[in-house]
Amino acid sequence: MAVKSHLRNGLPVVIAISTNDALANAAKNIGLLQSMRNYYFVPYRQDNYSAKPNSVVADFDRIEDTITAALQGRQLQPVLL
Repeated sequence: MAVKSHLRNGLPVVIAISTNDALANAAKNIGLLQSMRNYYFVPYRQDNYSAKPNSVVADFDRIEDTITAALQGRQLQPVLL
């Protein structure tokens, strides 16, 4: 409900993804969200490509920078590190 309220009021929603399925079944949904207005992603990278080839993890050290950028209406780049 909080995200729905934020979007209704034109406020940014910041997402920090960490999942073992990001580069498999969830990739389509992540891509869809990345193309929508007011969704901003904390930059993320592939996590242990040999043991978990579909896994990604957000760069949690960049959460504050992402929030600051989102409040200015811009996405930190690159999103995928």
